[in-house]
Amino acid sequence: MIDLYTAATPNGWKVSIALEEMGLAYDVHKISLGEGGQKKPDFLKLNPNGRIPVIVDRDEDDFAVFESGAILIYLAEKTGLLMPTDSRGRSLVMQWLMFQMGGIGPMMGQANVFFRYFPEKIQPAIDRYQHESRRLFEVLNSHLATHDYLAGGYSIADIANFSWVRIHEWSGVEIEGLAHLKRWMDAIEARPATLKGLAVPDPDALTRLEDNAKTEKAVETAQKMLQT
Repeated sequence: MIDLYTAATPNGWKVSIALEEMGLAYDVHKISLGEGGQKKPDFLKLNPNGRIPVIVDRDEDDFAVFESGAILIYLAEKTGLLMPTDSRGRSLVMQWLMFQMGGIGPMMGQANVFFRYFPEKIQPAIDRYQHESRRLFEVLNSHLATHDYLAGGYSIADIANFSWVRIHEWSGVEIEGLAHLKRWMDAIEARPATLKGLAVPDPDALTRLEDNAKTEKAVETAQKMLQT
């Protein structure tokens, strides 16, 4: 049994989608980011960096794993699913996983900060992070022109990148003209495990962008987090 400590963010969705795909039993512990749940002593014992998600594997003497990419690798190796075992196949998955961890996530994260959350609109910063995010989307699109998925079969690399790319509108980044990226996104979003994973721990998050009041609340929460 897995304990999942998470919130409705791209990094959180990575893990819940993977758990659903792998068919692993897990208990959800919702962490309230706006109330600073990720900074409380009990949580910091699991992740000293104070960030979600975290898993605790009860079957392995309550072994805790933090950092979303590390969690995906741990789960893939635990189950033998969503990552090949041969060195070449594993490397391909790791390359595209690191592409998300080192590129897509940080660039979109900064786009979110300057486009949505920062009280002062610093246009050069907004342009920088939105343009770089779009460039990385174009890299994905070019690769997906000749591949159904990023690293051969469907893998944790697809889950990681999808979980971020799907919030492109929130980051102010368009995907117009990226037909291969759109095809890939649609295919992943249609998977039953994806829909279940995206509803963890907050089913309401799926429609949040369509509700102005909820959007304002999400921005408020993020602004509080920037101050901690």
